[in-house]
Amino acid sequence: MLAIRLDKELEKEIDLLVKAKGSSRSAVVREAIVHFLDDNEDLQLARQALSESHSAKSLQALRQELGLDG
Repeated sequence: MLAIRLDKELEKEIDLLVKAKGSSRSAVVREAIVHFLDDNEDLQLARQALSESHSAKSLQALRQELGLDG
């Protein structure tokens, strides 16, 4: 269980979304947290891939390496 405090303006926005989706506050906030965590994981993976890349290749060189340019 998690309890959080939100300002009134944010509560109003969540309530509007709840009405539009025909959902509950818990479901809307849970979905937002899941999306945030997924986005954060994607960002971390992108940063890791960037730091591990040893060289940059042009798009044409990469296409040739992959055999995409006949």
